[in-house]
Amino acid sequence: MAALPSAHTSVDLAMPISGMHCAACVARVEKALAGVAGVLKAEVLLTENRAQLRVEPGWSAVALMAALRKVGYDIPLTQASLHLSGLHDAADALRAHEALARVPGVVLVQVNLGAATAALQALPSTAPGALLQAARAAGFGAALQTQTDAGSALAQEAARLRRDVLLAWALTLPLLLPMLVQPFGLHLMLPGAWQALLAAGVQFGPGRRFYRAAWAGLRAGSPGMDVLIALGSSAAFGLSAWLLGRGAGAMDLFFESGAAILSFVLLGRWLEARAKRATGAALRGLQELAPAQAELWRDGQWQLHPLAELKPGDRVRVRPGGRIPCDGRLTEGRSHINEAHLNGEPMPLARAPGDLLRAGGLNLDGVIELRATQTAAASSLAQLVRLIESAQASKAPIQGLADRVAARFVPAVMLLALLTLAGWVLAGQGGRGLLAAVAVLVVACPCALGLATPTAVVVGIGQAARRGLLVRDAGALEQLAGIQRMAFDKTGTLTRGEPELAHIEPLADLNRLQVQALAAALAQGSSHPLSQALRQAQGDLPTPEAKDLRTLAGLGLQGQLGELRLHLGSSRYLAELGLPTGAWESAAQAQATQGYSVSWLAQTQPEPRLLGLLAFGDRARTEARSALDALRAQGLRCSLLSGDRPETAMALARGLGFAEADDVHGGLLPQDKLSAIHAWKARGEAVAMVGDGINDAPALAAADVGIALGADGQGTALAAESATLTLLANDLRRIPEAVALARRTLLTIRMNLFWAFGFNALMLPLAMAGRLPPMAASAAMAASSLMVLGNALWLRRWRYKA
Repeated sequence: MAALPSAHTSVDLAMPISGMHCAACVARVEKALAGVAGVLKAEVLLTENRAQLRVEPGWSAVALMAALRKVGYDIPLTQASLHLSGLHDAADALRAHEALARVPGVVLVQVNLGAATAALQALPSTAPGALLQAARAAGFGAALQTQTDAGSALAQEAARLRRDVLLAWALTLPLLLPMLVQPFGLHLMLPGAWQALLAAGVQFGPGRRFYRAAWAGLRAGSPGMDVLIALGSSAAFGLSAWLLGRGAGAMDLFFESGAAILSFVLLGRWLEARAKRATGAALRGLQELAPAQAELWRDGQWQLHPLAELKPGDRVRVRPGGRIPCDGRLTEGRSHINEAHLNGEPMPLARAPGDLLRAGGLNLDGVIELRATQTAAASSLAQLVRLIESAQASKAPIQGLADRVAARFVPAVMLLALLTLAGWVLAGQGGRGLLAAVAVLVVACPCALGLATPTAVVVGIGQAARRGLLVRDAGALEQLAGIQRMAFDKTGTLTRGEPELAHIEPLADLNRLQVQALAAALAQGSSHPLSQALRQAQGDLPTPEAKDLRTLAGLGLQGQLGELRLHLGSSRYLAELGLPTGAWESAAQAQATQGYSVSWLAQTQPEPRLLGLLAFGDRARTEARSALDALRAQGLRCSLLSGDRPETAMALARGLGFAEADDVHGGLLPQDKLSAIHAWKARGEAVAMVGDGINDAPALAAADVGIALGADGQGTALAAESATLTLLANDLRRIPEAVALARRTLLTIRMNLFWAFGFNALMLPLAMAGRLPPMAASAAMAASSLMVLGNALWLRRWRYKA
């Protein structure tokens, strides 16, 4: 984020403010805004939750937001996404970022080189036309992108490239034909004028895109690979034209070299565009889950409306085979809904009235109605798309080296080309030196270097999304690949988080069902998790109706059932009632060693006595053991950090294969878990923490990688706030899968960077020595980029093997 200047004169700006409730709020907001540099005047309208500002050059949208947030208010930002054509390397991405960041009102810009898009957050007053104008002024083609047109924009760019490729090769092949037939003893050399005409058609027809991009880069002070291509092809064309003007023969001209350079590069660009479409397939698949229209109840009838017109509270109907257009609560009908895009599971879920439905789900078999709770733009599907876009646009730390090299590469190559030319001129071979310099300019284009990391990141994060794994950024993938220890919370993470009645031991002349029925009678008036477990265990069995039900905080329950005065609670509660449990403590301890919590059922009227012991347990997730074993097989150490009693935590740990050396800890507060994370990191270990993202938030944030379980509907918020990875399905087997994917993605990035650096190290000396003709240099450069892209795309075929 940076300060973003407006126009050269003061302008009026309308800005929505959230969080205002009274006149005191108005005064506080006006004071905060007036104190921001560049704000000349600030008036706040409480009735419209809006501020009217007059700002001068130098005002900053980021400063406005910071000032408001400091006093407890905020500015709702709008989301925008642009498709950018002509985006080829890191220098292009930097130029696009800087151009868009200068638009007044833009708060955040993320340029996704792999998908050729820019995602922006801006003040609502920011005009889309200003964004388009800024991108085009920087030398890029730009179009506003909606959820449905991202793929078509890339397809249109590929079609334009295909047209240019066909035209370029149609004009270039006649120039290359003499070289192709010469080994067979045929001589079909075209006259010099014809060679010049065909080469000019390539140079100033399909090749004009390189001149435009080169000029834009030079004007912005960040020249990219297009400068090298334009210089190299122009040098070959210019030398040939000069020789032709001096009366050189057709055999002494090099028009085919300049044309071939452009033709090979265009072919590489077209194949690159097709590959980029493939890298973004997972994201576009998510975007296309949102239907273009929704069937809404308006004016007493069902009508089709554009999705943008849907509002919270609208009645929405979805027919069998249709996609859920928004988040909402099911009100009418029953059906099975496939939510594989959110939970990664292909099995459909049965949904009934009252259940929450998420945007993008596929309605399989019934006509249903729902009440919208969010607009389409604020739905869980839209949030998921934005988070994946943000992650794909981010940079892995390993990309820093490539970025630093690429930023200095073009000037260095231009200098190297001049030195090559000078060396050959001093050797008395200026013509050969010019061809060698052209080859240097072409073969050194940093295409492969710029594509090495972004393409692998886009594919890797897309692969994760298809598996129900939400990755916050590229750095998270790199860090996850290097994790040495995986620490787990217990309740709600390794266990189901829902206590169940595990054991009943009658202590009087009652059987188990009678003890359960009496306890369930007391549980009818309580929302405590143990009470819910009792009601669930009782199910459809008849439950006596108790009266005078009372909940005693921290102790237990009591109530009246006929002549019985019943109590259900802890040992401490019974001791206060004068009913010691000492005679049965051995039985209670036996349950505790199995990880169970114990409650006692007793009566105080007509005579005091104990009636039964009830043990409650939180069962381990069915997949927990297999997930832990898979992580151990990957070489990770697994640890348990629990807030539950130490004996309960140890009982669960034994059942899940934890050893003494695995650091099993119970009775921990959130700050204790945080201390454990810091202690492991201080020993030099790379640590990941897995939790439910609520009371584990400090540990999730402190770990090198925080992994949150998010199938409770809070997944997207957890991913943005505390965790670097979120499991959209609460399936722990996705964690070893995520580790394997991260390692494979990092290996792909390293292979790409090795090839990109190695290619230039190998080819540059050959070009400087005159052993690599310009035409061969252009083909080699294109092949290098395609090798990097192909290696990244191979990641799409990766499958996890446990």
